[in-house]
Amino acid sequence: MLIFLDLETTGLEAQDRICAIGLIALQDKTVTTMYDIVNEGKKISAKASSINHITNEMLKAKPTLKESKTYQFLQLHNNENSTIVAHNVKFDLEKLSACGFEFQGQIIDTLRVTKHLLPECEAFSLQFLRYDLKLYKDEKKEALACGIETGLFPHHALSDALFVKLLYECLSQMRTKEQMIALSAQKVLMQKLPFGKYAGKFIEDIAMNEGRYLHWMLDNITGLDEDLRYSIDYYLQG
Repeated sequence: MLIFLDLETTGLEAQDRICAIGLIALQDKTVTTMYDIVNEGKKISAKASSINHITNEMLKAKPTLKESKTYQFLQLHNNENSTIVAHNVKFDLEKLSACGFEFQGQIIDTLRVTKHLLPECEAFSLQFLRYDLKLYKDEKKEALACGIETGLFPHHALSDALFVKLLYECLSQMRTKEQMIALSAQKVLMQKLPFGKYAGKFIEDIAMNEGRYLHWMLDNITGLDEDLRYSIDYYLQG
């Protein structure tokens, strides 16, 4: 079974929790689509609400994650025959783990696979790739095929699960499922810095001319992307 998954959270700090979960599961020709807003007892920040448009009022009277039908479906298929596909899957699995869910199957990280296969992309966020790779051309047809009759919105867990599915299908034209599983476990050597005053510049050139800046990034930016940290270390070591 392939499970295309997305979560929304009350914020991005370690203590923040899941407030919405959406998935699209494929097994043979059977499609299962599920979505729940959940209440894990953590208030959602105004900043998070401004992104996912979920408010504290919406969380009232909602079930906990484990009580939700979406979580129960995920738990039912928590085995070696299932593969979770998500964009930055490490984040999703960490948030699920904080709620007691430890996935037993395979994983595909469409973020890392895209970095491996399309390093020339200007950015790798799901919404950027949605437009850069023209995934939007098929999304309405795909939504109907998955039984999604509401509109599609960025940072809505079910909508983003659909965008992940479309991205996976795009990447599957270049690599097999098994190859994407392998790529998801391999760190990416990034060529350019994605943000900061040297955004868009080659990390190798920055390491040669402004190495102190890269050392500062490593020492001061918490939660630095794993692949970016690996790449900075690589070029600093020459």
